[in-house]
Amino acid sequence: MARLKDLYYDEIVEAMIKKFGYKNVMEVPKLEKIVVNMGVGEAKDNAKVLENAVNDMEIITGQKAVLTKAKNSVANFKIREGMNIGCKTTLRGDKMYEFLDRLVNLALPRVRDFRGVNPNAFDGRGNYALGIKEQFIFPEIEYDKIDKTRGMDVIFVTTAKTDEEARELLTLFNMPFARQ
Repeated sequence: MARLKDLYYDEIVEAMIKKFGYKNVMEVPKLEKIVVNMGVGEAKDNAKVLENAVNDMEIITGQKAVLTKAKNSVANFKIREGMNIGCKTTLRGDKMYEFLDRLVNLALPRVRDFRGVNPNAFDGRGNYALGIKEQFIFPEIEYDKIDKTRGMDVIFVTTAKTDEEARELLTLFNMPFARQ
């Protein structure tokens, strides 16, 4: 945890300044926050499913999860406005770096047939979105205690102005981007 943060302030800042020619250290993009989101559509029928999803997320992130509610009603999905349909957690500071370290070094290598993450999943403003299909790639989750396989979205929010800067920043954090 502390090692990754120390690495950021020294080697990553130097590498970013060298590549992009920043005049000031404060111009160097930083990782602002990581948002982990889990949509649980079947929660409309069974509240226990959402409870299990929240429990899994709290174990994975090490932080309390917040329930997300439906913004508007969708008759086809039998969802009403205000229903609990998922959970999310926003990680900042030390917990963010610790989660990033576990994701890159422990969880992603455990994915079956892993060839790297999509290098094109940037939003145009320097933020990166990563979809994970199953929660048991994290070592904290016990396979026997899972009621159902659930996926989650992991969004990396950076202060980078362009996707190229954000891609370089995440690459310096050892994010395993797939070859193109």
